Parts: sequence; structure tokens; C-alpha cells
Amino acid sequence: MSERRPRVGIVVFPGSNDDRDAAWALAAIGAEPVLVWHAERELPDVQAVVLPGGFSYGDYLRAGAIARFAPAMRAVAAFAAEGGLVLGICNGFQILCEAGLLPGALRPNTSLRFVCRDVAVRVERTDTPFTRRCRDGQRLVVPVKHGEGCFYADGALLAELESAGQIVLRYADGQNPNGSAGDVAGVVNADGNVFALMPHPEHAVDPLLGSADGALILASLVDAAAERVGASLTASGAPV
Repeated sequence: MSERRPRVGIVVFPGSNDDRDAAWALAAIGAEPVLVWHAERELPDVQAVVLPGGFSYGDYLRAGAIARFAPAMRAVAAFAAEGGLVLGICNGFQILCEAGLLPGALRPNTSLRFVCRDVAVRVERTDTPFTRRCRDGQRLVVPVKHGEGCFYADGALLAELESAGQIVLRYADGQNPNGSAGDVAGVVNADGNVFALMPHPEHAVDPLLGSADGALILASLVDAAAERVGASLTASGAPV
């Protein structure tokens, strides 16, 4: 069995402020984080990509609206189109929606106030590369910190996402911090390889932080990325 740690690229935009947190959490779980500057036109050899939280380009215009045009995002889109695993966290969710890699949009919180607190979410699916360590219906406690986290989809799109099983996480009853339609906290694309959530799993990987539930999301990603390492080595004929 190969001992090579899966490499996870973390795209760093001007204004990202959770990139190092994501790198620390992924390293603690067994991955090799690789920081990727937003101006890079190609991704390094990685088995997964994370778009971290923060305020890319100062959230001017709309959160994620400028970051979608970064050269690195063209590489991320190509990576996703080939089946690569992509995880967006908070600002990363906003960017992925702006880039058209995920459905819907993120609007300002209905309170029109920044929210920062622990919330409970419910796992709706466990058959994705991002939730495989979770149990169906499991309640996870993960912090949120955002001003534009209200997931919006009109009635037709929301019904489509429901029927297709693309809603992976919902805020638990009474826990919706931003007014998201359908209590949506995280969605996946139709192919199941691009996922994003507004809560911050990288801030919930150690009980000393109040919860280690976020580790289930990140470890699921690392597991799936590790399988891609093994598949790549097998295809190349390298010893595993």
C-alpha cells in the first residue's frame, strides 16, 4: 500500500483568510496541502482542490464575483470537468456558484448582518466523496462566519435540486443563520465531484475548538483523494 499522502491544492486569492487554517486542518488529517496562488494558470499535481473562506478581492461587486475570473479558476474548472474533487468553503461556495460550477447563488443574509457562531447542520447524503464518513441524518456542529451566506434558488431550481439529491447539508431546525432557501447549507454538482458549504469544517477539527465534526467532511475528502493517488499509481505501474 502506498504511503504517499494525497496532495490537496488550496487556491489563495487576495483576501483569503482561511487558507492557512484549511492547510493546517488538512495536514492534521493526513493530506499534503499545497497553496496555489490565484494567478497560476495551471494546477500542480494534486488529487483535490479546496477554495477556502475569506473575502476574495475584498468581496467587491458581490462575494466571489471577481474571483471567478482568476486564472486559477480556469484551471479549477478544467480539473472539475475531468472529475477532479473540488471543495468550496464559505467564500469558496460563493466563488463556485459565481463560476457556474454549482447551482444557485449566495445573497446577503436576510438579517443584513454578519453572523459568526456555531450552527448545527443535518447530513442529507453520505454517498458523496465529501460525506462518506458521516451517517445519514447525522447532526454536525460547525461554525459559520459570513455576511452573504443566504443560498438562493427559485422554486423550480430548488425542486430540481431536491429531486436530484444535490442538497447534501441542511441547517437543522431553527438553526438557519442566513435565511437560505430550503435551509440549504451545502450542495453538490450533478456529477458529485464538486461540493461546497457555508459552514467552516476547518475550524471544527479538534474538540478543543468546541467541535471536531468538521473533520468528518475534510477526512472524507482526504479519503477520496487518497484513492485517486492509488488509482494513479496503479495506472502508471508504480508499486503500491
